[in-house]
Amino acid sequence: MALVAIPFNKPFIAGKELYYIAEAVTFGNIAGDGHFTKSCSRFFEERFRIPKVLMTPSCTAALEMAALLCDFEPGDEVIVPSYTFVSTVSAFVREGAKPVFVDIRPDTLNIDESQIEQAITEKTRAIVPVHYAGVGCEMDRIMEIAERHNLLVIEDAAQGVNASYKGRALGSIGHLGSFSFHETKNYICGEGGALCINDERFIERAEILRDKGTNRQRFFRGEVDKYTWVDVGSSYVPSEICSAFLYGQLELLDTIAERRRQIYASYRDQLAPLADAGLLKLPHIPEECRCNYHMFYILLPTREVRDCLMDGLRAEGITAVFHYIPLHSSPMGVRLETHRTQLPQTDDLSGRLLRLPLFYSIQDQEIEHVVHTIGDLLNAEPVVDEMPSLLAHDNA
Repeated sequence: MALVAIPFNKPFIAGKELYYIAEAVTFGNIAGDGHFTKSCSRFFEERFRIPKVLMTPSCTAALEMAALLCDFEPGDEVIVPSYTFVSTVSAFVREGAKPVFVDIRPDTLNIDESQIEQAITEKTRAIVPVHYAGVGCEMDRIMEIAERHNLLVIEDAAQGVNASYKGRALGSIGHLGSFSFHETKNYICGEGGALCINDERFIERAEILRDKGTNRQRFFRGEVDKYTWVDVGSSYVPSEICSAFLYGQLELLDTIAERRRQIYASYRDQLAPLADAGLLKLPHIPEECRCNYHMFYILLPTREVRDCLMDGLRAEGITAVFHYIPLHSSPMGVRLETHRTQLPQTDDLSGRLLRLPLFYSIQDQEIEHVVHTIGDLLNAEPVVDEMPSLLAHDNA
């Protein structure tokens, strides 16, 4: 019997994306900051109560803008988790800042807020919490630490669009925040992002940096009679075509969110017996967080079990994948650090995590097939030989 392949991700066209792209072409402004780019910005500002949202070509671009706004000096330090995508750190390194890696919590895999303060030095200028899997970091504690030490907070909410912490949208809490609309995210346009500006003192300069260092936006508003080069910026304005596609997704924001919640709940319910048997661990969502169900991952007993399960799923046509290689152990991370950081949770959890297929159009029978295959593989040789190490690990 032929295998029916189940990919890890499948981009989804939600509604009127192609119609809006055609409309953008008809409007005659496809370069950027046209009708749809402005509509997307207003949508986020109103829906998530953010003072100013500037659409960007990617979340990386948004983080780079945030780093420029921080005005780092050589040797300044930024506190970040190591378990994150490279852009979280590279954006700040580009501006001369040095990353100081902090370990993650074992329950949410977010930065461990209890370890932040001990990492602060006289050179620390910012904290960059990453909302892993659309689950909010402990932002009240992080903001309190930042205020006491006069630090900036830049939220990496690439995975956190339409998720919240204590009723506040992720990306709306720190001084600055960033969103991603890459095709692997909940709401997509192929490549895209946004800079969320919650501290209004950054708005005017952010507009300048985004427009190649010019005050063109002030010119468009009639505030100056001509525009010119006033700062060192770059080209951080997205194509109007990308924004048109994204706006089609945003119109169905709640519909997409509900479907992802259903998929997440189905995985959780069906995998619960395996978790109860100690064969794997399920994700945790704290009570104060409303998740956007960006991903569903499981934690296996050891790296060997994880890799064996991943290979077994692939042999059955199911694409499940691990996630980040910790940045502190990467070649560039090693070069940047003056001393070896000890991050035991990061090292351990990154080697045991496996992400399962989760996309809007996945069918119920496909979810059942994934779960049944996981159960069969975890109860088979040679994986079963690793189970004692899981029990020993979890009880340690």
